[in-house]
Amino acid sequence: MALAFDEFGRPFIILREQDQKTRLRGLDAQKANIAAGKAVARILRTSLGPKGMDKMLQSPDGEVTITNDGATILEQMDVDNQIAKLMVELSRSQDYEIGDGTTGVVVMAGSLLEQAQKLLERGIHPIRVAEGYEMASRIAFEHLERIAHKFEFSAENVEPLIQTCMTTLSSKIVNRCKRSLAEIAVKAVLAVADLERKDVNLDLIKVEGKVGGKLEDTELIYGIIVDKDMSHPQMPKQIEDANIAILTCPFEPPKPKTKHKVDIDTVEKFQTLRQQEQKYFDDMVQKCKDVGATLVICQWGFDDEANHLLMHRNLPAVRWVGGVELELIAIATGGRIVPRFQELTPEKLGRAGLVREKAFGTTKDRMIYIEHCANSRAVTIFIRGGNKMMIEETKRSLHDALCVARNLIRNKSIVYGGGSAEISCSIAVEAAADKYPGVEQYAIRAFADALDAIPMALAENSGLQPIETLSAVKSQQIKENNTNCGIDCNDVGTNDMREQNVFETLIGKQQQILLATQVVKMILKIDDVISPSEY
Repeated sequence: MALAFDEFGRPFIILREQDQKTRLRGLDAQKANIAAGKAVARILRTSLGPKGMDKMLQSPDGEVTITNDGATILEQMDVDNQIAKLMVELSRSQDYEIGDGTTGVVVMAGSLLEQAQKLLERGIHPIRVAEGYEMASRIAFEHLERIAHKFEFSAENVEPLIQTCMTTLSSKIVNRCKRSLAEIAVKAVLAVADLERKDVNLDLIKVEGKVGGKLEDTELIYGIIVDKDMSHPQMPKQIEDANIAILTCPFEPPKPKTKHKVDIDTVEKFQTLRQQEQKYFDDMVQKCKDVGATLVICQWGFDDEANHLLMHRNLPAVRWVGGVELELIAIATGGRIVPRFQELTPEKLGRAGLVREKAFGTTKDRMIYIEHCANSRAVTIFIRGGNKMMIEETKRSLHDALCVARNLIRNKSIVYGGGSAEISCSIAVEAAADKYPGVEQYAIRAFADALDAIPMALAENSGLQPIETLSAVKSQQIKENNTNCGIDCNDVGTNDMREQNVFETLIGKQQQILLATQVVKMILKIDDVISPSEY
């Protein structure tokens, strides 16, 4: 406990229970923080690039996840250290904003911290390092604008979009099917994209998965898939030109809200009650038939009686369909969700060209496909795979590919991948460092060295000699003045990423540099860590 005395010699307390708190100050605090940040980056470093390794994570309840998506790895890791939590949030914000490049941004932040540590040990003030990094990130940001290429695509010529999505998918476990998956992702995005407003609503793309089949069976459906079957086994399995009534009211007799009791003491009274119920069901089914519905999709369950009646009246029905799926069905078919039978009108029905029930393999699993909808702005990607982990990983990979396609529709600029953009920025930042007087130029040079970490990690993960490969590519870029030279991870025989068709989005790269610099600045500015000590 820190004691101080006033002018009368009476003690008073400044910091209560100081012996129960641990405290790190000055350089020690910065070194501890940098070590925590580097530790997180080191975990992700090996999963960068097309030859990156996967991580296997087990959650407390025993569920296993296998992935090399940076954001997912960090989300699942139960990180305790505060600085490590900052790194987790860094990759999450990259994931929310861009959707791709979540591993690269953490590796980049880790190497910036590593370079900062060397400067701090030389006695340079952390604020000067942070300011130097800020200047360098601006130089790199502008340099990316200069080396970026715009590429034109239209609804007819989508090849450039597919190539960019293939670059994203090549670092995932699904890379053997990257061509077909990239085509699916691009078609799905273009189906829901508003090209005039340059906007894409990814909520309209539903990604469903089912264990069984092989990855090549993954398909894009211009419509919606519902993981349900018809409510009665004898209902028709295929309905053409369906008029769909989308209901959120149950096919059951109404239950009064108040507590009630019905006394039935004679058979006649029971008969009356039963007839009343039957009449109620009859009216319900009749209402649906009157407005011309040929399929009923209901959010709630049916009474057995109602199910039997629907079957007799030739009105196929699906029950227990979730709220999100109902909304998507309504968007796709152009129908309205009806909360009460009284409000059913022909205008509120959705239209679909084909509704069919499909069975899979030898299991009893069935799904309902709603295709050829009136408004095909809602699509479903249906993934098949050998096991649950494979399907989950494919979902994550496709999410990245969808995000890349969306970013390209918003902003058509690309830079070349394979570390070429980072090497080019590194050369530009290094050259600009001499123009700055003062200590900042050390930090700017350190930033240039840190940018080399990504191509270095790519080379290392691909089993190449990292330093040799990097210096060879760097000298080639300077000699030929060609910013497209990168690390040849796939051993194709050429370093030119333009020939290898390895693209990345410009906004993704810029966001990486800005976010990494921001987090590193924040970490460097902390010089006192007070935490409650462990008991």
